[in-house]
Amino acid sequence: MSVDPMTYEAQFFGFTPQTCMLRIYIAFQDYLFEVMQAVEQVILKKLDGIPDCDISPVQIRKCTEKFLCFMKGHFDNLFSKMEQLFLQLILRIPSNILLPEDKCKETPYSEEDFQHLQKEIEQLQEKYKTELRTKQALLAELEEQKIVQAKLKQTLTFFDELQNVGRDHGTSDFRESLVSLVQNSRKLQNIRDSVEKESKRLKIS
Repeated sequence: MSVDPMTYEAQFFGFTPQTCMLRIYIAFQDYLFEVMQAVEQVILKKLDGIPDCDISPVQIRKCTEKFLCFMKGHFDNLFSKMEQLFLQLILRIPSNILLPEDKCKETPYSEEDFQHLQKEIEQLQEKYKTELRTKQALLAELEEQKIVQAKLKQTLTFFDELQNVGRDHGTSDFRESLVSLVQNSRKLQNIRDSVEKESKRLKIS
């Protein structure tokens, strides 16, 4: 039997060519043994019909076994040639043939193609890092917006409370009271400035 594993052929057939040839060999041997047994039975029946025959069944068995060894030797010789023919010309996939599932390997990649693919991988990795940094920046900005929104909510709540206080003291419009408060504050500041100036003048006098 051939020692070549023929794995590519096994991928196509689903079995190794050597296994196929071994099964054929065993089938031929079984058939040869069956034929010799049938021939032996026929000879024994013929001898039973011959009176005073000196040939015994033991002699017939020895002759049958001898003939079987002769036939087996010739068969092994012929089968060896047949196996070689089958494995080289029938059950072998030519080296220039690719199976459908291996068509992607038909065009080999050059060093330039490999460098191009390597560059694309590096670009994709850099793009991924950039998108990751952008995502982190957006998350940080979102957190800042949440803080600002919370402070704004607190401010609005404070103004609502001031407006409620203004209503409790007879002021219906919070905006008007706020404008009035600013105006009064400016007047008080002007009065304070005038007092400070007059105080300085008196000290100088």
